[in-house]
Amino acid sequence: MAKLNKVVVGQEYRFNPVMIDRADPKTNLRKGMRVVVVELPGAPKANTMGHCHISQNGTFAGMVHVNSLETV
Repeated sequence: MAKLNKVVVGQEYRFNPVMIDRADPKTNLRKGMRVVVVELPGAPKANTMGHCHISQNGTFAGMVHVNSLETV
């Protein structure tokens, strides 16, 4: 099993989708776009079950797998 990355809320990352985010995309993001990990009220915290919520340019973008995010 692959090791899961740990992401930090408020940190900026580069989106590089792994297989789960390519096969069943939940966002309109393209490879290389910069995103910020966010924590939504009432939603699971970042890194829960290997996923996190992200925003792009201050707008909520969706949920992705943590391994799809690379540090900038």
